[in-house]
Amino acid sequence: MGRGPARAAASIIAMAALSLTSVPACAGAERDTVTESLSGRLFPLLDTLGRDPAALDALKARPEVATMLQARAARREACAQNLVCTAQAMVWTAQETEALARTLADAAQASASTADDGAAAQARREIEGINTVVRTYGLGQPAGYAQIDGAGMVDPQEIQSRLQAAVWLAQTPRGNSAQGLDPSADFALALLDGSDRTDAIGFEPLTGGLNAPAMKRAKSLDWKRWRYSAMIVTGVGPEVEGMALSPFGKYHLRLAANRFASGDAPFIIVTGGRAHPRATPFTEAVEMRKALMTRYGVPADAILIEPYARHTTTNLRNATRLLMTMGAPLEKNTLIVCNPGQSAAISSPQFVQRNLTELGYEPGKVGQRLSPTELEFSPSPLSARVDPRDPLDP
Repeated sequence: MGRGPARAAASIIAMAALSLTSVPACAGAERDTVTESLSGRLFPLLDTLGRDPAALDALKARPEVATMLQARAARREACAQNLVCTAQAMVWTAQETEALARTLADAAQASASTADDGAAAQARREIEGINTVVRTYGLGQPAGYAQIDGAGMVDPQEIQSRLQAAVWLAQTPRGNSAQGLDPSADFALALLDGSDRTDAIGFEPLTGGLNAPAMKRAKSLDWKRWRYSAMIVTGVGPEVEGMALSPFGKYHLRLAANRFASGDAPFIIVTGGRAHPRATPFTEAVEMRKALMTRYGVPADAILIEPYARHTTTNLRNATRLLMTMGAPLEKNTLIVCNPGQSAAISSPQFVQRNLTELGYEPGKVGQRLSPTELEFSPSPLSARVDPRDPLDP
């Protein structure tokens, strides 16, 4: 944005009056395909509510919910033209989160998006996800992994513009949204969109695109023929701007290609998102797939990309999700292939604790370490839980 447009935007912001009560349902509201897709990925439970106006009205009619929503609306209204105050008012308190979670635990309409641990737990994750986005992308608080997540260094005037746009978008009706309940989810979605951090939907659906050949092959595969359901190749993102694959990543691919030639696994899952360095244009899994095909001759129908993971914990979680999507039997082990240092870390008690701290569960059980570069891994269906507290990879 040039200085002139920035000053103009700042002037508009100064004059804008805010009115952020719940946005009334509007039958003629247009659907925003990008925001709708992002909402479905980050907030599946709230998204389901937004598609059911009758259920939404019934939820709002509950006295404890109505009282809580009125208090939230009053808090936003009290901010008047103060955008930072409005962003702070979008944050859900622990008491508000519990009020909504307890109500949704009994709501029949929540069943379609209920995680294995129930609607209340999923509601808490989604509300905490909203809070994370607002704090990180609206209020400038450091992200959990500040080096690769968050908005980065942003001009203060640009921050104000993004906040104002998010306010306006949150109060402009959108079809199939939960705006009628509370504007905070759409406010969070608008902040991510305004920061160009819609990473979570960059490759949807994962059954298509680069994964289509392998997904097609998986449908008719006799899994009993194979010792492992897949080989999981973890990512090691580069830290040099403009570098597509790190030196460690290239080493992982040599290991994977050699192991694949033994015929123990029908697929190689390469996992790694657009993480290192910050805002890199390269998606690690895509670059790994390309190298496996061009350098080692691995066929396209033997490779699956998992293009979202930003950490070793989510390398394994997301690979497990991909196995579930392709119909692989979870009782069959997979094989993790990576460098000796990462392999040792994955097999350590500290990695178990890291999973419990960051994910709340283990994405699977790490089994026998067959060599310095190979570990067996038994995937867990708990990995299916959607967790928007990491909004770039929920």
